[in-house]
Amino acid sequence: MIKITLPDGAIKEVETNSSPFDVAKSISEGLARNVISAKFNDTTVEATTPLTQDGSLTLYTWNNDEGKKAFWHSTSHVVAQALEELYPGVKLTIGPAIENGFYYDVDLGDQTISEKDFPEIEKKALEIARGKHDFKMREVSKDEALNFYKEQNNPYKVELIENLTDGEITFCDHSSFTDLCRGGHIPNTGIIKAIKIVSVAGAYWRGDEKNKQLTRVYGISFPKQKELTEYLELLEEAKKRDHRKLGKELELFTFSQKVGQGLPLWLPKGAALRERLEDFLKNAQKKAGYEMVVTPHIGQKELYVTSGHYAKYGEDSFQPINTPKEGEEFLLKPMNCPHHCEIYNSSPYSYKDLPKRFAEFGTVYRYEQSGELHGLTRVRGFTQDDAHIFCTQDQLNDEFKNVIDLTLYVLGSLGFENFTAQVSVRDLEKPEKYIGEASNWEKAEQAIIDAAEEKGLNYVIETGEAAFYGPKLDFMVKDALGRNWQLGTIQVDYNLPERFDLNYKGSDNELHRPVMIHRAPFGSMERFVALLLEHTGGNFPLWLIPKQAIILPVSEKHEKYAEKVLNSLENHEIRALIDNRNETVGKKIREAELKKIPFMLIVGENEEAAETISVRKHGGEDLGSISISKFSDLVSKEINSTLKSF
Repeated sequence: MIKITLPDGAIKEVETNSSPFDVAKSISEGLARNVISAKFNDTTVEATTPLTQDGSLTLYTWNNDEGKKAFWHSTSHVVAQALEELYPGVKLTIGPAIENGFYYDVDLGDQTISEKDFPEIEKKALEIARGKHDFKMREVSKDEALNFYKEQNNPYKVELIENLTDGEITFCDHSSFTDLCRGGHIPNTGIIKAIKIVSVAGAYWRGDEKNKQLTRVYGISFPKQKELTEYLELLEEAKKRDHRKLGKELELFTFSQKVGQGLPLWLPKGAALRERLEDFLKNAQKKAGYEMVVTPHIGQKELYVTSGHYAKYGEDSFQPINTPKEGEEFLLKPMNCPHHCEIYNSSPYSYKDLPKRFAEFGTVYRYEQSGELHGLTRVRGFTQDDAHIFCTQDQLNDEFKNVIDLTLYVLGSLGFENFTAQVSVRDLEKPEKYIGEASNWEKAEQAIIDAAEEKGLNYVIETGEAAFYGPKLDFMVKDALGRNWQLGTIQVDYNLPERFDLNYKGSDNELHRPVMIHRAPFGSMERFVALLLEHTGGNFPLWLIPKQAIILPVSEKHEKYAEKVLNSLENHEIRALIDNRNETVGKKIREAELKKIPFMLIVGENEEAAETISVRKHGGEDLGSISISKFSDLVSKEINSTLKSF
């Protein structure tokens, strides 16, 4: 017998070689029917994997993220088999699960896949799935694996296998199909009831644009057809909310091939929106004791060598700028923190001067691969709402909690109420990914966990998600469509103070190292605006939207009164404009609706006589004819209901 410890601490005694499915069955038949994957001693296993020793077991169903991951990864195998049958000679590469579904990268040779081919691929994949084929893992030797794929003339799988160690290579079989795979599958293909090919795109092998471009087939699957239908409806809504579409319609930003890929151009309305967001955060930061600083867009290469950014991100940065002076090299700034360290270093500090809180809306540049660029969410030049706090060890806990409060204020004021806090720590098995002493990492990780617990945050710990110089607290926000986004991050860093030899004089008259906190509630202005656009569908909070009202005169003879109304609104600090085009009021209303302007103020003969405005809300609600002062009160009340106090 072996002892199996469940997540709630309960211990089950089962026979050696029992599977996770058997353990589930011993708990309840209902659970057993729904189990599709499992984790044993921190290793993902199949529900049918024999358990041979004592250990901890977590059972996954479709309702768990890990269960969905196994479900979608398994479907990628089924779709890969369908592609092999439909496109003779296709070469398979990798097919992982992603946040929503899966993809499989394939080399089609001279063949192509377009949207018209999707139904045929779906039909073939479902036909395979209905065969209820078991997923079976088996170990193979390195030579056997290499020979298998050399016979298939698949250089991609051969390259993957050559980088693996003999004894750690496994194949997954189902039906007549075999694939190189680490594992993590559902019991059989029959559980898959609905499959949708979502899109195709180009993707370079191993993400390197020097390699061949492959075809990436994106898909998603579900255990019920109803769930696929609901997902497709959500997808349609997401298309309507696509920030690239809305950004163009609302005249917020654009891109130019002449300027360069991934370098957004902010139009007047977008620039006004950004400025309002910046002012909002600047006001909160001022109350919290931050000091604004400004740093240049470039720095000497040596600056980023010292910080460690060049070693970690040099390949993803723009190439060094060589000056006329021999040996002098500059880089476009990839991060603001090294510059802020040098600002700290420009003056001596004692413990009485700390904490120092330096904030900047600093623009940084990173050379993202062209295939990975996406609207405002993945760009090559972006502005971070960056700040760095230099404090003593004793001040760390309070400072970190204060940053949590500021981040919650920002998210709450912009309608992001549904979130999970993620404590991102290092992967102890991959120490080469990080810099600094292990003892400092332990202190930093514990400081974040302590602060998260004291603030009562609902948090999870994610291994391997830390920055290279320190652990962090990320806010994973769920938007109006139920999608998860990382917004706002706070990091504790003991390493950059060491690298830049930062110090302060303590009460003992000795020099000590400060602790550094990195924080960015928005993350980047570009990505934040993109997510805010999609979350709100372009219906921004009233305090933020560029134009809060549009005045619609019924005819030319009412334009003078419209001007009077505009002046009065400006005196009440309401942002408005007049549409005095020679068009019908009905057409003006329809166009104002498309521009998502919150209030339409219609002025005609009756309104002018009574010195009122006829108010129509975006969406069609008629508020009747009211005075400007009453309208101002209405606007103030709505703003105060969304804009939190800090």
